[in-house]
Amino acid sequence: MRLFLKITSYLLHPLFIPFAGTIAYFLITPKYSPLEVQSGNILPIFILTIIIPIIFYLILRNLGIVSSVFMPNLQERKYPLYISLGLLIMVLFKVIPNNFTIELHYYFLGLIAALFSALVLLFLNFKCSMHLLGMGSLLMFLINLSIHFEINVTIAISIVTLLSGLAATSRLYLNAHTKAEVLIGFAIGLFTQLFTVKFWL
Repeated sequence: MRLFLKITSYLLHPLFIPFAGTIAYFLITPKYSPLEVQSGNILPIFILTIIIPIIFYLILRNLGIVSSVFMPNLQERKYPLYISLGLLIMVLFKVIPNNFTIELHYYFLGLIAALFSALVLLFLNFKCSMHLLGMGSLLMFLINLSIHFEINVTIAISIVTLLSGLAATSRLYLNAHTKAEVLIGFAIGLFTQLFTVKFWL
């Protein structure tokens, strides 16, 4: 059980959430977009939100600033959050500006708001679960897309809900977070996406 939940924590790492939301958008949207346009969004987002953060993580680990990919203490989390915020802002303004794929634009704006909220909590000596923050963001984004495009994506929403439960179980079982940290992380993810939806729904 411990091995399964540890693998789950790796597979549902918040690092993959921006890219997962991007893929979900292009799979769900009924808007026509040429393959060149899709790849012009997907590839830069993949590089900026997965490849570059991994490189930064390896550098930080070699410098002794972080001890593991899960960053167990408060101080370790600050530098990766700064880097992630910078990269997401770059995606927001350079890859998906407001006049193009507006749904994705506000998805990333919600992610930035969520990470900023998590950073503020760190300065208040509280670490919310980044796993659940990410899953909450993705779940609400899928719900918003379903309502916006009037498309039934119940199966996708159900799968993400199940994965959110698995992520919460793994973080609690591995003693990585308390119940409060898990719940607050999930709530931040949900509400930051909910607050941005009024601009495009």
